[in-house]
Amino acid sequence: MDPRKMAPGYTGEEHPEVVDIRAMPPQPKELKPGQVPENLIKQYFEEGYFQLDKFFDLATELDPCREAIGGLVDELAQKLYKGGKIKSLHEDCGVFERLTKLDEEFPGANIILHKTGKLPEAFMKVWGNERLLNLMEQILGPDIAGMPDWSLRCKIPKADAATVPWHQDLGYQSVDAYQTLVVTVWIPFVDSSEQNGCLQIIPRGHLKGKVGRHYSCVGDTWYVNLPEEELKNNLGVDVKDAKTCPVPYGGILVFSNFLPHRSLENYSNGIRWSVDFRFKKTGLPNGMHGLKNDVILRSSKDPDMKIDWSMFNAVERLKIKKNSDGSIVDRKDDDFDTTISGPWIRKWELVNSNRHTDQAWKEYM
Repeated sequence: MDPRKMAPGYTGEEHPEVVDIRAMPPQPKELKPGQVPENLIKQYFEEGYFQLDKFFDLATELDPCREAIGGLVDELAQKLYKGGKIKSLHEDCGVFERLTKLDEEFPGANIILHKTGKLPEAFMKVWGNERLLNLMEQILGPDIAGMPDWSLRCKIPKADAATVPWHQDLGYQSVDAYQTLVVTVWIPFVDSSEQNGCLQIIPRGHLKGKVGRHYSCVGDTWYVNLPEEELKNNLGVDVKDAKTCPVPYGGILVFSNFLPHRSLENYSNGIRWSVDFRFKKTGLPNGMHGLKNDVILRSSKDPDMKIDWSMFNAVERLKIKKNSDGSIVDRKDDDFDTTISGPWIRKWELVNSNRHTDQAWKEYM
Protein backbone atom coordinates (compact mmCIF):
# COMPACT_ATOMS: atom_id res chain seq x y z
CA MET A 1 0.00 0.00 0.00
CA ASP A 2 1.19 3.51 -0.80
CA PRO A 3 2.58 4.85 2.52
CA ARG A 4 1.22 8.27 1.65
CA LYS A 5 -2.30 6.85 2.02
CA MET A 6 -1.60 5.43 5.49
CA ALA A 7 -2.06 7.16 8.84
CA PRO A 8 0.42 5.76 11.39
CA GLY A 9 -0.38 8.74 13.60
CA TYR A 10 -3.83 7.37 14.34
CA THR A 11 -3.71 4.69 17.03
CA GLY A 12 -7.21 4.96 18.49
CA GLU A 13 -5.81 4.75 22.01
CA GLU A 14 -7.44 6.76 24.80
CA HIS A 15 -5.73 8.00 27.96
CA PRO A 16 -8.24 10.23 29.77
CA GLU A 17 -6.41 9.81 33.06
CA VAL A 18 -3.47 11.73 31.57
CA VAL A 19 -5.52 14.84 30.85
CA ASP A 20 -8.58 15.01 33.12
CA ILE A 21 -9.01 16.02 36.76
CA ARG A 22 -7.28 12.83 37.93
CA ALA A 23 -4.01 14.26 36.63
CA MET A 24 -4.21 17.45 38.72
CA PRO A 25 -1.42 17.62 41.33
CA PRO A 26 -2.14 18.65 44.93
CA GLN A 27 -2.48 22.43 45.00
CA PRO A 28 -0.42 24.69 47.27
CA LYS A 29 -2.01 26.14 50.39
CA GLU A 30 -0.06 29.35 49.91
CA LEU A 31 0.33 30.67 46.37
CA LYS A 32 3.71 31.65 45.00
CA PRO A 33 4.03 34.64 42.64
CA GLY A 34 2.35 33.78 39.33
CA GLN A 35 0.20 31.00 40.75
CA VAL A 36 -3.58 31.12 40.40
CA PRO A 37 -6.59 30.00 42.44
CA GLU A 38 -7.41 26.29 42.35
CA ASN A 39 -10.59 26.82 40.33
CA LEU A 40 -8.52 27.88 37.31
CA ILE A 41 -6.32 24.80 37.54
CA LYS A 42 -9.46 22.69 37.75
CA GLN A 43 -10.72 24.47 34.65
CA TYR A 44 -7.53 23.48 32.84
CA PHE A 45 -8.16 19.80 33.52
CA GLU A 46 -11.94 19.91 33.06
CA GLU A 47 -12.22 22.31 30.12
CA GLY A 48 -8.71 21.98 28.67
CA TYR A 49 -7.68 25.61 28.99
CA PHE A 50 -7.77 28.87 30.93
CA GLN A 51 -6.90 32.45 30.06
CA LEU A 52 -5.23 35.20 32.07
CA ASP A 53 -5.58 38.70 30.65
CA LYS A 54 -2.78 40.09 32.80
CA PHE A 55 0.31 38.04 33.56
CA PHE A 56 3.51 39.56 32.17
CA ASP A 57 4.94 43.01 32.81
CA LEU A 58 5.05 44.75 29.45
CA ALA A 59 8.04 47.01 29.95
CA THR A 60 10.43 44.51 31.56
CA GLU A 61 9.29 41.17 30.13
CA LEU A 62 7.46 41.44 26.80
CA ASP A 63 8.73 44.70 25.27
CA PRO A 64 12.27 43.21 25.12
CA CYS A 65 10.77 40.35 23.08
CA ARG A 66 9.30 42.87 20.65
CA GLU A 67 12.75 44.41 20.32
CA ALA A 68 14.24 40.96 19.68
CA ILE A 69 11.63 40.34 16.98
CA GLY A 70 12.64 43.62 15.37
CA GLY A 71 16.22 42.37 15.36
CA LEU A 72 15.25 39.08 13.72
CA VAL A 73 13.30 40.90 11.02
CA ASP A 74 16.25 43.21 10.39
CA GLU A 75 18.60 40.22 10.05
CA LEU A 76 16.20 38.69 7.54
CA ALA A 77 15.93 41.95 5.59
CA GLN A 78 19.71 42.26 5.40
CA LYS A 79 20.03 38.65 4.20
CA LEU A 80 17.36 39.10 1.53
CA TYR A 81 18.88 42.40 0.39
CA LYS A 82 22.43 41.06 0.19
CA GLY A 83 21.11 38.01 -1.66
CA GLY A 84 19.48 40.21 -4.29
CA LYS A 85 15.99 39.08 -3.35
CA ILE A 86 14.61 42.51 -2.40
CA LYS A 87 15.33 46.06 -3.53
CA SER A 88 14.51 47.85 -0.28
CA LEU A 89 15.27 47.11 3.37
CA HIS A 90 12.03 48.85 4.38
CA GLU A 91 13.77 50.35 7.39
CA ASP A 92 11.07 53.00 7.66
CA CYS A 93 8.54 50.35 8.74
CA GLY A 94 7.94 49.26 12.31
CA VAL A 95 7.83 45.75 13.76
CA PHE A 96 4.14 45.36 12.87
CA GLU A 97 4.57 46.23 9.17
CA ARG A 98 8.11 45.50 8.01
CA LEU A 99 7.84 41.73 7.49
CA THR A 100 4.70 42.25 5.40
CA LYS A 101 6.66 44.54 3.08
CA LEU A 102 9.49 42.02 2.84
CA ASP A 103 7.00 39.28 2.03
CA GLU A 104 5.44 41.37 -0.71
CA GLU A 105 8.86 41.67 -2.39
CA PHE A 106 9.94 38.12 -1.67
CA PRO A 107 6.95 35.83 -1.13
CA GLY A 108 7.74 33.39 1.65
CA ALA A 109 9.88 35.76 3.69
CA ASN A 110 7.55 35.11 6.61
CA ILE A 111 8.21 31.36 6.26
CA ILE A 112 11.96 31.92 6.39
CA LEU A 113 11.50 33.83 9.63
CA HIS A 114 9.19 31.12 11.00
CA LYS A 115 12.00 28.60 10.43
CA THR A 116 14.24 30.55 12.80
CA GLY A 117 15.37 28.11 15.46
CA LYS A 118 17.63 30.12 17.72
CA LEU A 119 15.94 31.47 20.80
CA PRO A 120 16.71 35.16 21.51
CA GLU A 121 17.75 35.94 25.08
CA ALA A 122 14.57 37.90 25.77
CA PHE A 123 12.54 34.80 24.85
CA MET A 124 14.67 32.63 27.12
CA LYS A 125 13.83 34.92 30.02
CA VAL A 126 10.10 34.61 29.32
CA TRP A 127 10.20 30.82 28.90
CA GLY A 128 12.20 30.45 32.10
CA ASN A 129 10.26 33.17 33.95
CA GLU A 130 9.96 32.25 37.63
CA ARG A 131 6.30 33.21 37.89
CA LEU A 132 5.46 31.24 34.75
CA LEU A 133 7.28 28.17 36.12
CA ASN A 134 5.40 28.57 39.40
CA LEU A 135 2.17 28.44 37.40
CA MET A 136 3.32 25.37 35.46
CA GLU A 137 4.16 23.69 38.76
CA GLN A 138 0.44 23.80 39.64
CA ILE A 139 -0.31 21.71 36.52
CA LEU A 140 2.76 19.51 36.14
CA GLY A 141 4.43 19.30 39.54
CA PRO A 142 7.94 20.41 40.53
CA ASP A 143 10.03 18.82 37.76
CA ILE A 144 9.49 20.81 34.57
CA ALA A 145 11.06 20.61 31.13
CA GLY A 146 10.61 22.85 28.13
CA MET A 147 9.55 20.90 25.06
CA PRO A 148 11.65 22.17 22.13
CA ASP A 149 8.65 22.61 19.82
CA TRP A 150 8.45 26.39 20.31
CA SER A 151 7.35 28.71 17.53
CA LEU A 152 7.49 32.43 16.81
CA ARG A 153 4.27 33.11 14.91
CA CYS A 154 4.54 35.90 12.36
CA LYS A 155 0.92 36.17 11.24
CA ILE A 156 1.09 38.68 8.42
CA PRO A 157 -2.25 39.88 7.01
CA LYS A 158 -4.22 37.50 4.78
CA ALA A 159 -1.52 34.83 4.50
CA ASP A 160 -2.35 31.12 4.23
CA ALA A 161 1.00 30.23 5.80
CA ALA A 162 -0.07 32.00 8.99
CA THR A 163 -3.63 30.66 9.29
CA VAL A 164 -3.60 27.32 11.13
CA PRO A 165 -6.59 24.93 10.78
CA TRP A 166 -8.19 22.80 13.50
CA HIS A 167 -5.68 20.43 15.07
CA GLN A 168 -4.34 19.03 18.29
CA ASP A 169 -0.70 19.75 19.05
CA LEU A 170 -0.18 15.98 19.24
CA GLY A 171 -1.09 15.86 15.56
CA TYR A 172 2.44 17.12 14.96
CA GLN A 173 4.20 15.01 17.59
CA SER A 174 5.42 11.44 17.56
CA VAL A 175 3.15 8.67 18.86
CA ASP A 176 5.45 7.88 21.79
CA ALA A 177 4.16 11.11 23.40
CA TYR A 178 0.48 10.11 23.32
CA GLN A 179 0.60 9.63 27.09
CA THR A 180 2.49 12.84 27.81
CA LEU A 181 0.62 15.89 29.06
CA VAL A 182 2.13 19.01 27.53
CA VAL A 183 1.00 22.48 28.55
CA THR A 184 1.02 25.08 25.78
CA VAL A 185 1.33 28.73 26.83
CA TRP A 186 0.39 31.08 24.01
CA ILE A 187 1.71 34.63 24.38
CA PRO A 188 0.72 37.44 21.99
CA PHE A 189 2.94 40.49 21.45
CA VAL A 190 -0.03 42.65 20.50
CA ASP A 191 -3.64 42.76 21.64
CA SER A 192 -5.00 39.71 19.80
CA SER A 193 -8.54 39.73 18.47
CA GLU A 194 -10.86 37.97 16.07
CA GLN A 195 -9.91 40.65 13.54
CA ASN A 196 -6.16 40.01 13.65
CA GLY A 197 -6.28 36.24 14.04
CA CYS A 198 -6.51 35.14 17.66
CA LEU A 199 -7.00 31.50 18.64
CA GLN A 200 -10.18 29.48 18.88
CA ILE A 201 -10.42 26.41 21.11
CA ILE A 202 -13.06 23.73 21.62
CA PRO A 203 -13.56 23.23 25.36
CA ARG A 204 -13.52 19.64 26.64
CA GLY A 205 -12.14 18.32 23.37
CA HIS A 206 -9.20 16.92 25.34
CA LEU A 207 -11.18 14.75 27.75
CA LYS A 208 -10.88 11.44 25.90
CA GLY A 209 -7.11 11.70 26.00
CA LYS A 210 -7.24 10.73 22.35
CA VAL A 211 -5.52 11.97 19.21
CA GLY A 212 -8.02 12.34 16.37
CA ARG A 213 -7.33 11.41 12.77
CA HIS A 214 -5.64 14.36 11.09
CA TYR A 215 -4.99 14.74 7.37
CA SER A 216 -2.06 16.15 5.43
CA CYS A 217 -1.87 18.97 4.35
CA VAL A 218 -3.98 22.13 3.95
CA GLY A 219 -3.58 24.32 0.84
CA ASP A 220 0.00 25.35 0.16
CA THR A 221 1.05 24.81 3.78
CA TRP A 222 2.67 22.23 6.05
CA TYR A 223 -0.34 22.24 8.39
CA VAL A 224 -2.26 19.06 9.14
CA ASN A 225 -6.01 19.32 9.56
CA LEU A 226 -8.54 17.79 11.95
CA PRO A 227 -11.85 17.84 10.04
CA GLU A 228 -15.10 18.88 11.71
CA GLU A 229 -16.64 15.43 11.30
CA GLU A 230 -13.60 13.88 12.97
CA LEU A 231 -13.95 16.26 15.90
CA LYS A 232 -17.56 15.20 16.32
CA ASN A 233 -17.30 11.47 15.63
CA ASN A 234 -13.97 10.70 17.29
CA LEU A 235 -13.48 13.33 19.98
CA GLY A 236 -17.12 13.99 20.80
CA VAL A 237 -17.08 17.77 20.33
CA ASP A 238 -18.62 20.16 17.84
CA VAL A 239 -17.14 23.28 16.24
CA LYS A 240 -20.35 25.13 17.09
CA ASP A 241 -19.09 25.06 20.68
CA ALA A 242 -15.79 26.71 19.73
CA LYS A 243 -14.67 29.58 21.93
CA THR A 244 -12.84 32.58 20.51
CA CYS A 245 -9.99 33.70 22.77
CA PRO A 246 -8.89 37.32 22.29
CA VAL A 247 -5.87 37.68 24.57
CA PRO A 248 -4.53 41.17 25.31
CA TYR A 249 -0.84 42.09 25.24
CA GLY A 250 0.50 40.93 28.59
CA GLY A 251 -1.93 38.02 28.86
CA ILE A 252 -1.61 34.30 28.18
CA LEU A 253 -3.75 31.42 26.96
CA VAL A 254 -2.90 28.10 28.63
CA PHE A 255 -4.16 24.87 27.07
CA SER A 256 -3.63 21.12 26.76
CA ASN A 257 -1.80 19.42 23.91
CA PHE A 258 -4.93 17.26 23.47
CA LEU A 259 -7.24 20.28 23.04
CA PRO A 260 -8.45 21.03 19.48
CA HIS A 261 -7.68 24.60 18.46
CA ARG A 262 -6.95 26.79 15.46
CA SER A 263 -5.91 30.34 14.62
CA LEU A 264 -8.10 32.67 12.59
CA GLU A 265 -7.04 34.66 9.55
CA ASN A 266 -5.54 38.08 10.08
CA TYR A 267 -7.82 40.65 8.46
CA SER A 268 -6.09 43.64 10.04
CA ASN A 269 -3.33 45.72 8.48
CA GLY A 270 -0.71 44.80 11.06
CA ILE A 271 1.24 41.65 11.93
CA ARG A 272 -0.06 39.59 14.84
CA TRP A 273 3.11 38.40 16.53
CA SER A 274 2.95 35.65 19.13
CA VAL A 275 5.00 32.83 20.59
CA ASP A 276 4.00 29.48 22.01
CA PHE A 277 6.07 27.72 24.65
CA ARG A 278 5.41 24.17 25.80
CA PHE A 279 6.03 22.57 29.18
CA LYS A 280 5.98 18.93 30.35
CA LYS A 281 7.13 16.69 33.17
CA THR A 282 10.83 15.97 32.95
CA GLY A 283 11.66 12.50 31.65
CA LEU A 284 8.49 11.81 29.66
CA PRO A 285 8.63 11.47 25.85
CA ASN A 286 8.62 14.89 24.19
CA GLY A 287 7.12 13.93 20.82
CA MET A 288 9.95 15.48 18.81
CA HIS A 289 10.55 12.41 16.64
CA GLY A 290 14.02 12.11 18.17
CA LEU A 291 15.14 15.40 16.65
CA LYS A 292 15.76 17.46 19.76
CA ASN A 293 15.96 17.11 23.54
CA ASP A 294 14.10 19.08 26.18
CA VAL A 295 15.59 21.93 28.16
CA ILE A 296 15.32 21.39 31.91
CA LEU A 297 13.61 24.40 33.48
CA ARG A 298 13.03 23.36 37.08
CA SER A 299 14.20 20.47 39.27
CA SER A 300 12.91 19.37 42.67
CA LYS A 301 16.36 17.92 43.38
CA ASP A 302 18.14 21.19 42.58
CA PRO A 303 15.86 24.15 43.37
CA ASP A 304 18.66 26.64 42.65
CA MET A 305 19.55 25.24 39.23
CA LYS A 306 20.40 27.59 36.39
CA ILE A 307 18.80 26.85 33.03
CA ASP A 308 21.37 25.73 30.45
CA TRP A 309 20.28 27.05 27.07
CA SER A 310 23.55 26.24 25.27
CA MET A 311 22.65 22.75 24.05
CA PHE A 312 19.12 23.85 23.23
CA ASN A 313 20.31 26.60 20.89
CA ALA A 314 22.93 24.31 19.35
CA VAL A 315 20.23 22.41 17.43
CA GLU A 316 17.74 24.17 15.12
CA ARG A 317 14.92 21.65 14.71
CA LEU A 318 13.68 22.87 11.32
CA LYS A 319 17.19 22.68 9.87
CA ILE A 320 17.72 18.98 10.57
CA LYS A 321 15.93 15.84 9.42
CA LYS A 322 15.75 12.14 10.18
CA ASN A 323 16.53 9.79 7.32
CA SER A 324 14.60 6.57 6.74
CA ASP A 325 17.46 4.69 8.47
CA GLY A 326 16.96 6.81 11.61
CA SER A 327 20.08 8.94 11.22
CA ILE A 328 19.77 12.68 11.86
CA VAL A 329 21.49 14.99 9.41
CA ASP A 330 21.58 18.64 8.42
CA ARG A 331 18.87 19.52 5.89
CA LYS A 332 21.30 21.75 3.96
CA ASP A 333 18.45 23.96 2.81
CA ASP A 334 19.16 27.01 0.72
CA ASP A 335 19.11 30.19 2.82
CA PHE A 336 16.09 31.36 0.84
CA ASP A 337 14.18 28.08 0.84
CA THR A 338 10.52 28.64 1.74
CA THR A 339 9.44 25.05 2.23
CA ILE A 340 8.83 23.44 5.60
CA SER A 341 8.69 19.69 5.86
CA GLY A 342 8.99 17.20 8.65
CA PRO A 343 7.94 13.81 10.02
CA TRP A 344 4.51 15.04 11.14
CA ILE A 345 3.50 15.26 7.46
CA ARG A 346 4.14 11.53 7.07
CA LYS A 347 2.03 10.68 10.15
CA TRP A 348 -1.23 11.26 8.31
CA GLU A 349 -2.94 10.29 5.08
CA LEU A 350 -1.93 12.61 2.27
CA VAL A 351 -5.07 14.20 0.82
CA ASN A 352 -3.50 17.31 -0.70
CA SER A 353 -0.03 17.44 -2.23
CA ASN A 354 2.05 20.60 -2.31
CA ARG A 355 5.71 21.58 -2.27
CA HIS A 356 5.97 20.96 1.49
CA THR A 357 4.46 17.46 1.36
CA ASP A 358 6.44 16.61 -1.77
CA GLN A 359 9.65 17.52 0.04
CA ALA A 360 8.72 15.53 3.15
CA TRP A 361 8.05 12.36 1.18
CA LYS A 362 11.02 12.87 -1.12
CA GLU A 363 13.32 12.93 1.91
CA TYR A 364 11.81 9.68 3.16
CA MET A 365 11.30 7.63 0.02
